Amino acid sequence: MNIPILLISMLLFFVLFFGIGFLLNMLLRMSWIMAIIYPFVCIWIIGNPQVTLSDYFLSPISSLQILGGKLAILPFAEIIILLSGLFGAILSGVVIRMLRKNGYQMF
Repeated sequence: MNIPILLISMLLFFVLFFGIGFLLNMLLRMSWIMAIIYPFVCIWIIGNPQVTLSDYFLSPISSLQILGGKLAILPFAEIIILLSGLFGAILSGVVIRMLRKNGYQMF
């Protein structure tokens, strides 16, 4: 993967999940909602198309083994991109908490 594509992808994931997290935090008044939802989003992005969401609950051992195999062969660039999205989700919780602490009321 080229360096410019990697940097743009990191920025896009950061801004995307920061924005979604910020909006969810404003509407639901739960500071860490996106940081909790983000691992499920990553599982959906990384996961196997043949494994449905219900398979993770009905047959978790085989589903998680398939997911672990996909995680083991995930390129380093994609791991960095996903981690930048996680950082954006966590930072949105920190920012919303600081704004509430300083007296800003959102909805």
